Parts: sequence; C-alpha cells; structure tokens
Amino acid sequence: MADRAALVTGASSGIGLAIARTLGEEGYALTIAARRPDKLEAAAEGLRADGLALQSVAANMAEEEELLAVFAKHREVYGRLDVLVNNAGVGIGAPMEEIQTKYLDMQLAVNLRALVIGTREGLPMLREAGGEHGKALIVNTASIAGKGGQAWLSVYAATKGAVINFTEGTNREVGAAGIQCTALAPAFVDTPMTDYVKEHVAAEEMIRPEDIAEAVRFLLRTSPYCHVPEIVFTRPGEALGTP
Repeated sequence: MADRAALVTGASSGIGLAIARTLGEEGYALTIAARRPDKLEAAAEGLRADGLALQSVAANMAEEEELLAVFAKHREVYGRLDVLVNNAGVGIGAPMEEIQTKYLDMQLAVNLRALVIGTREGLPMLREAGGEHGKALIVNTASIAGKGGQAWLSVYAATKGAVINFTEGTNREVGAAGIQCTALAPAFVDTPMTDYVKEHVAAEEMIRPEDIAEAVRFLLRTSPYCHVPEIVFTRPGEALGTP
C-alpha cells in the first residue's frame, strides 16, 4: 500500500495531466481516469517514463457505474485516498435559443453530477486520511466562468458556479474531519478545451496548465490549519469573470 495516494479525473491532458504529474512528483501514488482509453494510456506512459507510480482507469464520467469502478479500483490497488481532484469537465457553447438537450445533459453529468458522485465515493477514504494526518484534500476544477453568468457559455458557466458552491458546502460539512476543499477557477488555459477561442486569444497568451498544477502543490504544503477555499486565476489586465 502507498504512503500517500491521489485520484485525478480528466487526467489524459491539460490541467488534469499537469496536476497528476505534480502529485506524482510530490510522492503520491496515482490513479488517473479519463474517457478515451488510448489518450489516457498515452498520458500514463508519459508519467511512468518519468518514474511516477500510477494506474490508469478509463471511464466515461457521465456513466455512474464506470465512475464507481474508478474508485473501487483505486481502493483495491492503494487502499487509501489523500487527495481527490475532480477535474473532468466539458464545455459546449450555444446561444440560449439553440441549446440542445443532449449537450445540456452532458455538461450537467460531467461537470456537476460526476463531481458529486466522486466526492461521495471518495469521502470514506478521505475521512480515514484526514483522521490519520489531519489534512486530506479535495480539489475541484471550476472556472472563472463560474464567477458570473456568461453569454453563449451559459450552461457551462452555471455548472461551474455550482462547482464552486458545492465545494464550499463540502468544506462546511467535512472540514472538521481533516478534509480541506478548494475550488480552482481559471480563465483561459492553454488546453484542447480552449482550442475554439485560440483564433481570438493566442495559446501563448493563455494560462499554462502547469500554473494550475503549481497551485495544487501550494495546497499540499500549507498547514492543516490553513484552508484555501478558492483560487481564481486571471490573465494579466483582465477583470474577474473574464475567461
């Protein structure tokens, strides 16, 4: 069994992969999960090549049974959970009159429902870790879009606002058990998810995935008596709430 273990969803690229790498560098044994098996395994091979200990479990976050299997496999292999990173997300923009129900349901399922289910499933192990060393950690990837309503991204922004709210509620419920909960709310990050906007905002002018990962490293190193409820990341010169 590992001395410390972490589980990261949406870890095949972008923010999730960067966070997984940071956790591995900090000595955590990893479970990484994402929807596409080929892309996930390529990410896992890259992490293993750098000497990191991990398992990869492919799962569609919108399917509860597949998500439950991720947590079951994590417990089977590592027997503990010290850090849970609910990072999987999807954003599909549309004018309100043109919102398609299937894309509405997809965003609700992946961005919010999976995060709630994942938190529920991870909490028993996180409580054990919190009781052992006083600081287990839940990190939920929200978005700066969740800080206020967004035109065209209204559904995505609403789900991310709910993520921030749920993170606060989780902390109030389990903080006394040695579990800290933090929401990450970045503006545009240079990942495949922001390809749609790169003709307007150059990739090199976006926040780096490693910037978000370094924030997680910071959270790992604060004391059990220092809780950071939320970290907002903006691009230079832009107002809060601007992606």
